Amino acid sequence: MGDTDYGNQSRVTEFIILGFQGPLNLKVLYFFLFLIIYIMSVMGNATILLLVIMDHHLHTPMYALLANLSSLEIGYVSVTVPNMLVNFFSKLQTISYAGCLMQVYFFTFLGATEFFILGLMSLDRYVAICIPLHYSSIMRSQVFIRLAASAWMGGFVTSTIPVLLLTRLSFCGPNRIDHFFCESFPVLKLSCSSIYLQEIVGVIISAIVILCSFLPTMVSYFLIMITVVKIPSAKGKRKAFSTCASHLVVVIIFYSTMFSMYIKQTGNESSVNKVIAVVYAVLIPTLNPFIYSLRNKEIKDALKKLLHKTKVIF
Repeated sequence: MGDTDYGNQSRVTEFIILGFQGPLNLKVLYFFLFLIIYIMSVMGNATILLLVIMDHHLHTPMYALLANLSSLEIGYVSVTVPNMLVNFFSKLQTISYAGCLMQVYFFTFLGATEFFILGLMSLDRYVAICIPLHYSSIMRSQVFIRLAASAWMGGFVTSTIPVLLLTRLSFCGPNRIDHFFCESFPVLKLSCSSIYLQEIVGVIISAIVILCSFLPTMVSYFLIMITVVKIPSAKGKRKAFSTCASHLVVVIIFYSTMFSMYIKQTGNESSVNKVIAVVYAVLIPTLNPFIYSLRNKEIKDALKKLLHKTKVIF
């Protein structure tokens, strides 16, 4: 099943997603756990997106970038989780060849774009804290739109190239993916063609994406720390730190899990890889809205206004 014959060679037309194995009662537990997490993620990020759109006080580059991030997170979990939920109770647990490539593409595209958006958010915080008097002139709407568009375009370009190269590979042997969704590395391992070019291009593009995001983030926070240290009052330091604390927490969690995943890819500990993938593909998109809203007065105020309007309507 899932193979088409071409002479003496068969070509895989679908893949089997092994996902999380276990007895039925454990799969039921996994199903409801991931379903709850998915609903929380979509609702939390959709709420942030709605607040930024509806409240004019949040029409600033900082919150516009947060809205971009929330849009990414909704797409991020929707690419992987719904199919995983279906597979918990599916006997075949299959995904078509085209469907698998689409999942690889969108997951890579959204992931790369998130790297770029996080980098832009760190630059925004640098300008706001280190050169606040010039913030409005530097982060003009035209500049912000170009930067945000560049982040999305960067994600599109850096994901399209490796996926196009992936389509050139032949899959004629095993079709079992020991993961809970189609991700680039597990799929590459199943190819019966040479994957040398794909691996080299993947490493180069990953390095470009990481450097374009990680380097600005590290430089920005280094300069922010220098500026905060120079602030004379403790209150001023706390205020400066609070403006970037949420973003810093998200950056640390996101980068640490992503780095852990790609360091682990050299080994065969698929169960560990799956757990790490759950963190960055499912848990981080769910936690982000809460991280950004818990310590943010403007988000809380906007939420109170929205809830008040909802009560008035009903």
